[in-house]
Amino acid sequence: MISTGRFAPSPTGPLHAGSLVAALASWLDVRARGPQARWLVRIEDADTERCLPGLGEYILSQLAACGLVPDATPVWQTQRTALYAHALDHLKALGLSYPCGCSRKDIDEALAFRGVPHARHGERVYPGTCRDGLHGKPARAWRFATVQFEAARASKAVYWVDRRKGQQCQDVAHEVGDFVLRRADGPWAYQLAVVVDDADQGVTDVVRGEDLADNTARQILLQRALGLPTPSYLHTPLVLGADGEKLSKQNGAAPLDTGTPAAALAALDAAARVLGLAATTAATPAGALADWVAGWRALYNPSP
Repeated sequence: MISTGRFAPSPTGPLHAGSLVAALASWLDVRARGPQARWLVRIEDADTERCLPGLGEYILSQLAACGLVPDATPVWQTQRTALYAHALDHLKALGLSYPCGCSRKDIDEALAFRGVPHARHGERVYPGTCRDGLHGKPARAWRFATVQFEAARASKAVYWVDRRKGQQCQDVAHEVGDFVLRRADGPWAYQLAVVVDDADQGVTDVVRGEDLADNTARQILLQRALGLPTPSYLHTPLVLGADGEKLSKQNGAAPLDTGTPAAALAALDAAARVLGLAATTAATPAGALADWVAGWRALYNPSP
């Protein structure tokens, strides 16, 4: 099987310092595997309410300025909805997806009634209100029947190995509950779309930011339910803002300056430092990238 990695940005804003760390890491991980390996770019614009026109193309231009050019034409999630619909239909046929009529307020109230208030940045563990029917409410979403699926397994916890963080474990039924696959008004949930896309594109190695590590167990459950392969995972360190929060488009992270080769090289050098790579002495982005491939191989892809 050909080793395949990918970078999958959401076009809700230009690339910033944090997203370049993930892009550079995924590119280096592929290049360290040899000339047959492939690096893909997928524009994750499934959440059409948050994505902005023209930003996907702009992100591609930022990547190109840094020398991060994909080995195939980038794909866009909004052009792949038939694949997601097929996967959801399959889960419905298996009895592993059901409609839910709960709003976020409904879930918060149900959790509060049980003495489980929602913590900032914490998961809203779905209480299973609609597991046995909508009770006259209109459907607001389709959920994955996590509790039912895990009940059939000998081990309720999902284990996987992160190539940087080591052994990981999550009890999805207890820590997340039945999670959303699609909102009734149209947008596809990240969890379903990314699982379908990675399998369809033959992705063998997922390298992405540490903020997405908590999604991995849910995605592994979906892979198992759909009979899809599970790739390897590596989650990169986060870039934090002055307030200690993750640098993100939502909290006003500054767009990367890639307007000149010197600016692109400086941005790449900063990203490489976050990944534990040595500062470059190269004069161009291409030269720096070539130097870092060997460094990445020593850190994460040692020869067997």
